Parts: sequence; structure tokens; C-alpha cells
Amino acid sequence: MGRLKARMREAYESNQKNEHRSICLHSFSDLSHVSAATFMYLLKDCYFYGTHKATAKFRILQQQVKRALNNDPQPGPFTYIVQCMYIIPLLGQSHAEGFSHMLISSLRHLKSVESVQKDFIDAKCLAARLVLDILASVVPHEERILVKLLETFDIELKDMAHAFCGSELGDEDLAAAREHLKQHVQYFMKSESYVTAVALMTRFSIQCCDESFLIKLIGGKQYKAAEEWAAFMGKEMIILIIQKYLDVKMLKSANELVKQYDLAEEFPDVNYLYKESSLKKLAEKGCWDVAEVRAKKDTKLMEYLVYLAMEAGYMEKVDELCERYSLEGYVKSLVPEEVMCQSDYLELKKLILEEIVWVDEINELLSATSYIEACKIIGVDCEWKPNYEKGSRPNKVAIIQIASDKKAFIFDLIKLYEDDPKALDCCFRRIMCSSNILKLGYNLQCDLHQLSQSYGELLCFQSYEMLLDIQKLFKETTGGLSGLSKKILGAGLNKTRRNSDWEQRPLSQNQKEYAALDAAVLVHIFHHVRGQPQFGVNEGRQVEWKSHIVSRVNRARSPLRF
Repeated sequence: MGRLKARMREAYESNQKNEHRSICLHSFSDLSHVSAATFMYLLKDCYFYGTHKATAKFRILQQQVKRALNNDPQPGPFTYIVQCMYIIPLLGQSHAEGFSHMLISSLRHLKSVESVQKDFIDAKCLAARLVLDILASVVPHEERILVKLLETFDIELKDMAHAFCGSELGDEDLAAAREHLKQHVQYFMKSESYVTAVALMTRFSIQCCDESFLIKLIGGKQYKAAEEWAAFMGKEMIILIIQKYLDVKMLKSANELVKQYDLAEEFPDVNYLYKESSLKKLAEKGCWDVAEVRAKKDTKLMEYLVYLAMEAGYMEKVDELCERYSLEGYVKSLVPEEVMCQSDYLELKKLILEEIVWVDEINELLSATSYIEACKIIGVDCEWKPNYEKGSRPNKVAIIQIASDKKAFIFDLIKLYEDDPKALDCCFRRIMCSSNILKLGYNLQCDLHQLSQSYGELLCFQSYEMLLDIQKLFKETTGGLSGLSKKILGAGLNKTRRNSDWEQRPLSQNQKEYAALDAAVLVHIFHHVRGQPQFGVNEGRQVEWKSHIVSRVNRARSPLRF
């Protein structure tokens, strides 16, 4: 009996929804006799009955609204939407901003339609009245909606004066409207609503601030508003904001403003400084090939790239660039001891790693597996050759590094897979699926995904046990594994070789040391986290790392066939 009632209730609700949908579709197909209040009521119910997430529902409804606005809303689509904007606050505040944004955005495609231009002009005065009501808190709307109204309806000072004074306009009416708006600007500035204040100042030509306001905007990271206000104030203020950007090393923003306002004469070095900064960022990410392409046509920039490589201790890259671009003379002019700053980075010898073992033969694979199985804790990482072609698939994983606190193994996956995929799969399943070995990684799920994409026939990268992603213990740390190493161990990692060619054979000694360090440092970070509680404290409580251990056992796959 209870089930029957439940089914009857579901059937009733389903019929109600279908009936409501029919009413909405009928109403939206002809708005000529549908009031703004009725339209908003139906629109809200459409949202309520929707089964998608909020963002998706608003996106779908916006398409419906766009189509409905072509179906003869009276007296016209622009006036109709302004009327709706008065209704929205009456429906409750839970989704008011979402509905407001959706309705205003739905008008964009109509602004260029000739047949509704008269309504657009007529609606400007009503929209200006709405803006005054929002400013006076008579109609509650968010400040972002206020700014959006000003932009969408292209409201000018004369529109505001007409709405404010309601008479034939004279100079005194424009002045009165501007003074009234100025008071609101001052209010927004006091409440630190700088974006809204700038929107009003620039649109209605209100000058009530000096350069201290620009400094406040930059200090509050309101860069877009700062640039808009500086442009409104003129060349002197634009020069000032460029200088402020340079003071805080915002070279990209400074360079863009110099180009936009043709101020190269006032700032002759900004473009080059920006290019140097771009090269440095690429070098720090290990994107040497991209940096080389950027510097190719400028000898001075190429010399700077060589300097960066030397500074990072990447001497094989220094030799490579010097040979390719005949820069031996430049290198001789430098003093390596003064340039290189390797002491800023964590070095492998500080971790007291006894040995780095290169594994590319099956007997070596078996021996390494036996050693690793006897370990309680290991660090795991992998590397692949970068692919800079946009839209192309990443290259296969070339090596995987596994380190204990005393020894690091670097496995040549490409060769081992070619020689004996069954043996490779068996050995790594023994490691990855062992419940006796805690396997540490940094964003290791990404590496495992790449491994499974590279070697889809192997089961060893489909399942794992006792996996701990160190990254999840320190979500607030910036700078990746290098930043975490600096926080925990006092020195970061030199990542300049991250995007080198990991498929070349043999790997250079520097590449091997880089690869080994990325795996070994995970073990040392973990020992500090576990052994020194102050490194794992969050709001007075030690991080419970055991709860972050994950396992995944895939038993659905059939045995491998090679």
C-alpha cells in the first residue's frame, strides 16, 4: 500500500512538472500578453524544477530567455528586462544575482538589431532610474549588477540627469546629477568598493581623487580598475601606474601599458626587461627549448639565456647554446663562481644517498625489485620527454625513479618494455601492489595516469596499494615539490632539467642526479613530517598522514597477452 501511494505521488509530481513545462513553453513562445512578473515567476519555477547543477541550469535558461526575447515582449525587450530587474528582489535573494546576470547578458545579441533600437533608447531612462534606486538601496541588487546595467544600457550622464531631475535638461541639471553621483562614489570609496567607484567615475567624468587612490587600488590588487582610472585621468597617471608596476616587478602589465599608450620613449627598457623576465620564468620551469625560440633573434637575450643556464649549474646547456650560437667569448667574460648559485638548491650529496643505479637490463630489474621489496618506505617519480606541439599527446614515460633513504634506482622503461614486457609488469606489480611498502609521490596520480597511458598493456600501473601523495598533506604550499622541499628541508630543488630530453641515451650524470633527487627527497620530507610534528601542524593539530594513504585494486582485467 505504501509503495502504491509513493508511485501515485511520483506520478502526480511528474504530471505537475509536465504541466508546468507546457505552460512555460507556451508563455515563452509569445510574450505579448505575459507580464514581467509572470515571466519571472515562470523562470524561477523552471530553475526550481531543473535537475542539472546551478551553473548548467542558468546556462540552459539563458538560451531560453534569448529565444523568448524575440517573441514580442511588450513594450520591447530592453524595457521588459528592466521591469524584470525590479521584480527579481521580490523572489528572494538566494539566486537574485544569478538571475540578474542571466537577464542582462541575454540582451547582448539584441543591441545590434535595428527593429529594437527605439526600445533600447526608451529603456535607457528606465534603466537609469533603476540605477538610482539601486544606489539608494530602494531596489536591492549587487554592485556587480549595477556596473553591468551601466555598461549594457550605455547609460550617460544625461540619462541619469533625466531620471534624477525628470525635466528638460539644463547645465544645472547635469551638474546636480554629477554631484549626486559623486556622493555615491565617495561612499563606495569609504567602503573600499573600488571597482564600483571607478565604474561611476570613469562613466560620468567624476574627478574626486588623487594619486593616493591609485596606490590604494594597486595595494588592493584591483589592477583592472587601476588601469581604467589611470586612463580616465590621463597620461601623467598612466606613467605613474607603469612606474608602480615596475616597482613591484609586474613587468608584463607594465609592458602592455607601454605598448597600449605608446610610451616607449618614456620607458625605453621595459620591453627588454619583460623579455628577460619571461626567459627567466621559462628557465625556472625547465622549458629551455621554448626559451631558446623566444631569444633566437636577439643576441643579447641569448647571452642572458646562457647566463641563466650557468646560474642554474646547467653546464651542458651552456655548452650547447655556446656552440650553436658562437657565444664562447661571452662565457669567458663571466666568472662561473660568481654566477653559479647552486648552494641555493638542495644537492643530492646532502641527502647522503649512497648510490644511483641505472636499470636497463632484466637481471638488473630483478635485482632492483628484490632490494625495493625489502624497503618500508620509497619515493616514486617519473619523467618523459616534453612535447611542445599544441594539442598533441604527451610522449611516453621514459624513466621511473624509485628511491629509498640510501639508494635510488632509475628504470629505463622504454628499453625494459621492449626487451621483456612480462618481466617488467611482474616486477612492478610486486612493488606497486605490495601492502608492506609505503609509496610516496608528489601528485603521483598524474604520473600513474601518464604511465597507464604510455603502457596500457601493463597491469602494474592500473593497481596499487599503500600510496601516499605528499602534496595532499601540504595543500597551502606553493612552488610544487621544490617549494615544499624549501619549506621542510630549508632548500628548494633545481628544476632546470625537468623538461630535458629524457629519451636520449645515455642520460647525462646531471640528468640522473636530478631524477634521483626528485624521488629521494620525498622520503626525507616524509621523515621530517613524521618525526618532527611542527612541520605537520595545522591549527594546532598534527597532520594525520595515515588517513591520506590510498589503494586501488583492479581485478577486472584479464591476464596480459604479449
